Amino acid sequence: MTLEQLRSAGRTPNLPLEFNVAGQSLRLDSLLRVLPGQRYVGQAEWQGRRVLAKLLIGGKAARHFAREAEGARLLAEQGLCTPQLLDQGFRAGEGGWLLFEFLADACSLGDEWRKLESQPLLSDAQQALLGEALAVIAQLHGKGLWQDDLHLDNLLRHGAQLYLIDGGGVRAETPGQPLSRDKVLANLGVFFAQLPVSLDAYIEDLLVYYLLVNGEHALPLEALLKEVHKVRRWRLRDYLRKVGRDCSLFSVRRGAFGLRVVRRQDENWLAPLLAEPDAAIAAARPLKLGGSSTVARVEVDGRTLVVKRYNIKGFMHWLKRFWRPSRAWHSWCEGNRLDFLGIATPKPLAMLELRTFWLRRRAYLVTEHTVGEDIIARFKPCLDNPDEAGLPPEAELKALDELFASLLRERISHGDLKGTNLLWQSGRWALIDLDAMQQHHSDGSFTPAYDRDRARFLRNWPADSRLFKLLDQRLPKASLKPEA
Repeated sequence: MTLEQLRSAGRTPNLPLEFNVAGQSLRLDSLLRVLPGQRYVGQAEWQGRRVLAKLLIGGKAARHFAREAEGARLLAEQGLCTPQLLDQGFRAGEGGWLLFEFLADACSLGDEWRKLESQPLLSDAQQALLGEALAVIAQLHGKGLWQDDLHLDNLLRHGAQLYLIDGGGVRAETPGQPLSRDKVLANLGVFFAQLPVSLDAYIEDLLVYYLLVNGEHALPLEALLKEVHKVRRWRLRDYLRKVGRDCSLFSVRRGAFGLRVVRRQDENWLAPLLAEPDAAIAAARPLKLGGSSTVARVEVDGRTLVVKRYNIKGFMHWLKRFWRPSRAWHSWCEGNRLDFLGIATPKPLAMLELRTFWLRRRAYLVTEHTVGEDIIARFKPCLDNPDEAGLPPEAELKALDELFASLLRERISHGDLKGTNLLWQSGRWALIDLDAMQQHHSDGSFTPAYDRDRARFLRNWPADSRLFKLLDQRLPKASLKPEA
C-alpha cells in the first residue's frame, strides 16, 4: 500500500498494512490514533525493530509533517527527554512519515491521573504526579519552548523517566533562552484548564514544583487564573461542537430518517440496543411510565443502562416538536456539558432521533445507570429524628455545598430541582433529568433561574423543619456568586 492509498482506508483499516518508505518496508500493526484522511499513528515494525509510526496524508500533510519534524528537532536539540526520531521523509502528492523509537510499556501521566481521580482532592499521589509534570514543563519553558496543547497525555512515563511527546504541538520563542512570562502564563493556563476545577484552589501550592525548576519569572496567581478560565471556556465550546459531529470521540449518523450519536468507544456493544430501542424498553424494568416520557433500566452486554424515550403524545404535540431539537438532544448536550465540567451526572452514552424526511418523531437518550438514593430518601431520617444526631452527615452537606457552588460558578440552572433529581453516589450528588437545564451567558438571566432552582430544592422539606433552615443557611445565594 502507498501513503496515497491510505487516504481511502477510513477510520478502521484492516491491519497489518505494508508500506515502502525510502526503500524500506514498514509494517503498521496497530493504531493508537486516527484522523481519517489526515493522520494514522500506531505501532509498526521497521528494519527489524518496533517503532512508533506517524503517517501524515491529505491536503494538510506537508504542513503537519513540517511541524512534527521541527518539534521533534527542537526537543532533541535542547536536550529534553523525548523519543528519538529514527527516520523521516515526505513524498509530494502522497504524504510523509516520521518513525520514533517505541517505548514499550510506557504509560501516559493522563492514564495515571485517571487512576487517581477518585482519591481525596490533591492526595499525596495526585500531588506527586502533578509535581512531576510541572517540573518537566518548567524544563521545557526554560529552554524557550512550549506545547500549544499541553496536557498530561503528552507526558509518557517509561521506567524512571518522563518523556515529552507530540512534537507537532511544540513551538519556540527563542530556543535556549527562558520563555517570556506572558507565554509561560498562557501555557500554564492551558495545562491547569484541563485539570478538575476543584484543583484551582491549589494552583498556588502546585506552582512551587514549577518554580523550583524554572524561577525565571514571578507568576501572579490572578493572571494565571484568568488564563485558566479563558482556556476552559474555549475548551467547553469546542467540546460541545464535537458532541454532534463525527470525530474521534463520537460516531454520528445523520439523515432524512434519523440522527444517531454514540460515543465511539461504545458504538459496537450499543449497536443492538440502538437498532431496536423500543424492544429493549419493552423487555426491561420500567422506572417511569409517563405520557411525555418512558424510562427503563436495561441490561446490555452485562452493563446496566437507563434508556429514556421521549414520546409524542399526539398530532398537536408532534406539531410543537417536529421542527425543534428534541428533548433527547438537549439532554445529550447538557449531560456532556456536566460531564466535561466535572459535575456529577450519569454519563451520556448515546442519543437517537427517529425522523420522517427530516421531521422529528420519537427520540431516545441512553446513559449509564446511577445506583444511589435520592436526597429526599437520604435525608428522611433527619425529619424523623430532628435532634442534633439527626442532622445529615457533614460529608453529604459539604458535597451539596460544592454542587451548588459549581452551578453558581458555571451559571447553570437545572430547571426542575426536585429531590428525586439528586442522587447520592460515590461521595457526590449526581444530577439527573436534564431536560430543562441551561447554561446562561449573563447574570441577568441566570440569577432568577438559580433562585427558582434553590427555592424548588428547599421545598422538598417543610419550611418549619430544622433541615430546611439548615440547608437554607448553607446553600449559596446567586446574589453572593463569586466572580470567576
